[in-house]
Amino acid sequence: MFFELIRLQFLKSIRSTSFAKSLITNIVLGLVILLLLSYVVLAGVFLPRIIQELTGSEDTLSVLNSYLIYFFLFEFMYRYFIQQLPVVDLESLLHLPIGKRKIMHMLLIRSFFSPMSIIALLLFLPSGLQVVLPEYGSLGLLGWIGSIIFTSWILHWFMLWFKQKFEDSTIGLVIVVAVLVLGSGASYMGWYNLGEIMKPVFDFAMTSLIPLIVLAIGLVGSYYLCFSYYLSNAYLEDLSEEENVRFTDQSIGFFSRFGNAGEMANVEWKLIIRHKKSRTYIMLSIFFLLYGLIFYTNPAYQSEDGISPIFIFVGVFITGIFMIQYGQLFLSWNSQNFDYYLMKKGGVEELVKGKYLLFIFISCLSFLASVPYVYFGWEFLIIHFATFIFNIGVLVHAIIYLALWKPKPMDLNKGAMFNYEGVGAAQWLMILPMMGLPYLVYLPFSLLVSDYAGLIALFVCGIIGILSFKVLSRININRVYSNKYEISSSFRQEL
Repeated sequence: MFFELIRLQFLKSIRSTSFAKSLITNIVLGLVILLLLSYVVLAGVFLPRIIQELTGSEDTLSVLNSYLIYFFLFEFMYRYFIQQLPVVDLESLLHLPIGKRKIMHMLLIRSFFSPMSIIALLLFLPSGLQVVLPEYGSLGLLGWIGSIIFTSWILHWFMLWFKQKFEDSTIGLVIVVAVLVLGSGASYMGWYNLGEIMKPVFDFAMTSLIPLIVLAIGLVGSYYLCFSYYLSNAYLEDLSEEENVRFTDQSIGFFSRFGNAGEMANVEWKLIIRHKKSRTYIMLSIFFLLYGLIFYTNPAYQSEDGISPIFIFVGVFITGIFMIQYGQLFLSWNSQNFDYYLMKKGGVEELVKGKYLLFIFISCLSFLASVPYVYFGWEFLIIHFATFIFNIGVLVHAIIYLALWKPKPMDLNKGAMFNYEGVGAAQWLMILPMMGLPYLVYLPFSLLVSDYAGLIALFVCGIIGILSFKVLSRININRVYSNKYEISSSFRQEL
């Protein structure tokens, strides 16, 4: 029965009306994945030399073991955002006279066959052959590389369970942030060195098979944790109830003060929190609030003469990240029901104004969340305030204007990672106004007068944009109306 289920999945793929398009896409993605995996192998080959150059230590194996835990923290993060849940075909199988256990085993095992399952092997096996094998022999290499691979696979099964149980809850987001902060952040701030705490485990794995055996037991346990949870929740009634009830009452009461545009903003907010792809943009926006830590604490980006120009980009990015990411697919989010807004009197205008309201509101929250950067200096708070005003006064209109150039349809229920539905040439060009416009205003005043004069210029331009909101927004609204039939026809295309 297991192989029969695999055969049915294969037939479903080749009988799809979009099989040819999917085949070409998969071939291209396959070539890209092979290229990326080859880079991983090369990184593994040169990893001992890279460690030697960066640390100056001859004992590369000791250094590598002390930093292995950070690889697994990174793996935890990218699995959270990239790894897909193996339940997409569950509804089409549960009603058939097939044992649920067989279905669950098939879905879970199929999810394991992924490039992510071999990244640890490709990255660390070349290093193991160079530094572990000569010193500890084949048994030491087996224990060391096996411990790394088993830990990676445990994360695979754990993440499938974790995402199914917590992905749509605040608890899940808190856990992910806690892993990031307590893992990498604690070492960065000097609270404790997590790598040194875990180093003895990997050192012991080279002289004994006990860690490998313990991790093998953990691997089996993580699989059955995942399997038992999926099995106990695999009911059509539960799936239907989850989809119809989840988040139905979530709205922002503040928006109701803005009439029909506020109602559209609430509808857009519900769209965001009900669908996987749009929720991913919200979570990424939260993580990117930490972007300033890369630059504000790095002496290489500090300027003795005043404010480093790179900080302007950082301020624009932190206070406008959601507007930049979500706004680049401005109407694509509504591709499935765009005709409804066309038929409704004033529907397009209300939709566009509602999106404006949502972008500005979340940008305000991003600015408020960035206020703690004042810890590094008052100039960073001033930078964030000036770029925030510029974002909501000027940059938002430029982003929306570009996003309205031949928008494309997309499926909201698909994940955001490696999913390019809705993305066209305009989305790739979006970086130009984001990078160029603030500097076109800032640099002349900064070079001719002072850095703070440049910030004042950004602030003034933003205020002018805010005061001219009706005129600037009307340009984009009229652009939607003038191209409404072309946009609607594009949205009816098959994905």
